[in-house]
Amino acid sequence: MTRVRCSSSQTLSLLRGLLDQPRQWRHGYDLSKETGLPSGTLYPILVRLSDRGLLESKWEPAPEPGRPPRHLYRLTAKGSAYAKSEVAADDSAALPAPQGSRA
Repeated sequence: MTRVRCSSSQTLSLLRGLLDQPRQWRHGYDLSKETGLPSGTLYPILVRLSDRGLLESKWEPAPEPGRPPRHLYRLTAKGSAYAKSEVAADDSAALPAPQGSRA
């Protein structure tokens, strides 16, 4: 039996942020600011999603001498489909249940 895990609220927040611009390369720092996730929460999620093939990542050379290179992330096609599915499931779970008529 396969165990189905729901994404955490932090992962859903990151997926929503990435879905805003799914094909654009994004810096972790910018994602942290956008989602409000601290780096100690954000980067492990980015690594997990990347390891699962849901994110592409690459290094960007330093913009100025003496600055470190920066890691960039974006959704893969598989990641975009996964993100849409997870966000839709979360949105539908948040909707109130329809009220049945009582006789």
